[in-house]
Amino acid sequence: MSKLGFIGLGAMGAPMARNLLKAGYSVAVYARRKELVDALAADGAQAATSPADVASRSSIVLTMVTDTEAVREVVLGTHGIVEGARPGSVVIDHSTISPTVTQMIAAELKTRDIAMLDAPVSGGVAAAEARTLSMMIGGDASVFERCEPILARIGQTLVYVGPSGSGQVAKACNQICTIVNQEAVAEAMIVAERCGIDPAKVKDVLMAGFGASRMLELQAPKMIARNFEGKVQSRLHHKDIHIVLQMARDLGIELPASAAAAQVLDRLQARGGAREDSAAIFNVLASAESTFPKPE
Repeated sequence: MSKLGFIGLGAMGAPMARNLLKAGYSVAVYARRKELVDALAADGAQAATSPADVASRSSIVLTMVTDTEAVREVVLGTHGIVEGARPGSVVIDHSTISPTVTQMIAAELKTRDIAMLDAPVSGGVAAAEARTLSMMIGGDASVFERCEPILARIGQTLVYVGPSGSGQVAKACNQICTIVNQEAVAEAMIVAERCGIDPAKVKDVLMAGFGASRMLELQAPKMIARNFEGKVQSRLHHKDIHIVLQMARDLGIELPASAAAAQVLDRLQARGGAREDSAAIFNVLASAESTFPKPE
């Protein structure tokens, strides 16, 4: 059985690493916060002192960190994976980052005979805990086939999309649908409230028709209750939608709905809502008369 490493033990990474432990794998773990490492060590993981240390103990290293620069640093930086990984090993990045940087990192690793898969996930913390994540995978198909049994221990839907960066492109598409839909949900709930209609009833009837969506099901109740404790912190969707907009600039295309959603998330960050649930965009839109131009 392969020896695994896992770097990044936040809300998503910790349950993913635990599921690998439950599957019987030897897992070396690292995170910047020692208490997160200690919690996994108590469950049977090996505590490592750096990404390089994780890589030296592993044939396959999985990462789940915050953003593009964090992945670059963890993989290629000082005391990074590249300093400890042996030729023939594999890096699997589950973070949501730039496809272009993913390709650059993969190319650098390839010069050292280290393979890389980009395998961002969708489904949130509940799916990470339940092993029901959806995973979109880019990289060499033969490397995916080698790693598929391991990935099946943390995800339910595994889709090989194509060469390096393809998984991140698919995740960007997922985030367009997710984040733009979330804004639509917020707008619908605001319209219902301003018209004096019970938004909970509106949500229920929409869920029975073509307006139904996972975001309506999950986010509308938070908006109605004004409960914005961070399940998916808005700073993450803010980061993701700006990855999308950079891709649009690189491709020379317009994504007007994504641009509008980014503007609302920008305002939420400026209001100090970075660690609130993304449903808190409701508050930004609810006060839009003072921040957005009125339609003519």
